[in-house]
Amino acid sequence: MYKYLFGPVPSRRLGMSLGVDLVPKKVCSLNCIYCEVGPTTKLTTERMEYIPYDKVVAELKDYFSNNPDPDYITFSGYGEPTLNSRIGDILKFIKKNKPGIPVAVLTNGTLLYDEELRQELMDADVILPNLDAVSDLAFKKVNRPDRKLKADKIIEGLIGFRKEFDGEIWLEVFIVPGFNDDEKELNAMKKVFQEIQPDRIQLNTLDRPGSREDLRAASYQELKKIMDLWSLDNVEIIAAASKRKDIQSYRKDSESAILETIARRPCTLEDLADILGLHVNEINKYLDVLESEDKIESVRQERGLFYRIPAEK
Repeated sequence: MYKYLFGPVPSRRLGMSLGVDLVPKKVCSLNCIYCEVGPTTKLTTERMEYIPYDKVVAELKDYFSNNPDPDYITFSGYGEPTLNSRIGDILKFIKKNKPGIPVAVLTNGTLLYDEELRQELMDADVILPNLDAVSDLAFKKVNRPDRKLKADKIIEGLIGFRKEFDGEIWLEVFIVPGFNDDEKELNAMKKVFQEIQPDRIQLNTLDRPGSREDLRAASYQELKKIMDLWSLDNVEIIAAASKRKDIQSYRKDSESAILETIARRPCTLEDLADILGLHVNEINKYLDVLESEDKIESVRQERGLFYRIPAEK
């Protein structure tokens, strides 16, 4: 069992993806209202070696020696991976030892104004930053940032990074109806996209109930309407959660373990992680599928969001 690696995870965008977690739960520069991992416990923009380089590299060496190569190695996990000041060194280690495996970085993009960080990420193959709002008002409503962060500074960082980075940039926009989908905000987003020039713009929304009761997922029709409004060639709606089951890395044993655990008693995401010894990001991928197939349902209680087997109708 690894402490800083998880998966391979059946990722909708990256196939069989080995996750690398570079910060503890939950160190992040944002406290997004839709985050699947839960509320941010340390809201910060301070970069430091949150998880030691030597410990991450030791686990990677062991994994490489004992497992087949994944489709991707992905920096993601409990918080914002670019907060780890050794991310560039870990990237270099992977590229030296496994040059054939592409590396993706899932980031909220908030620190790309930092020229030093931008240089550290040059060895990556794909950067997947978020940009959910371009006005400070919507940014604060959806992303609840560290007080030092402003929307225009983040946008400047993304534009600067695009000019320097030769790899792919897949820009994810997470739509939360009522928070960042008014026409003025969406039109402003289009102008910013044209400045950033990402290779892809990926529209996403909630797969499951959010951390707040007033959140809901955008429908496919609502996302399609946004696509039509933007009228850009590189916009795509990310596939539904149920499609993840078709990916080769989707594991029936993980699905069965989750179902068997929930069948005994309702569990929160954190309960499942503790019981099964799996990373919350990995469990989330299976919950998405199971809920889309009506094999489980969620119910909000005092301690949080619980998952249970639906009662027979």
